[in-house]
Amino acid sequence: MSASTATLPAPTNTGTADFAIVDTPLGPFTTLVASDSAVLASGWTADPEELRTLVHPGLRPTGLRARRELGAVTDAVTAYHRGETIAIDPIPVRQRSGEFLQHAWDVLRTVPAGEPITYTAFAALAGRPAATRAAASACARNAAALFVPCHRILRTDGTLGGFRWGLDIKRQLLDLEA
Repeated sequence: MSASTATLPAPTNTGTADFAIVDTPLGPFTTLVASDSAVLASGWTADPEELRTLVHPGLRPTGLRARRELGAVTDAVTAYHRGETIAIDPIPVRQRSGEFLQHAWDVLRTVPAGEPITYTAFAALAGRPAATRAAASACARNAAALFVPCHRILRTDGTLGGFRWGLDIKRQLLDLEA
């Protein structure tokens, strides 16, 4: 995995984060970015404060600043929703947690669009084949939806499982990527 796709190390400053809301076919999509444009949180909501609360306390910005767009990040969101599913791949993401979750989020970024896998397979890819619940927890605790594509993980029986932004959105994302 290239450095541009890995979860970036955390800076010590958690000041103000910029955010932009993009209209997508699935509804409003908001992205919060750090001063270096690394994604801190994102999802299908028009409420940036909802996203701010998902950011690890050690990274959580103290303030939010609205922007019309966020350059390459906004371009990637728009391109992805037009069907250019690899557009999100080079966008840097910054999340913080324990060693396994950090690694699992990096592994999620390697699951190709159009090739969803099970929670069990995801656990194995993350190096802990018996840790299916921990793999599911990595998906549930992922603050950077889309950029860390937890929607590509399914239950063993092929059903959708959970998704913070709703199963309808998860299904539509998988259909877009198919």
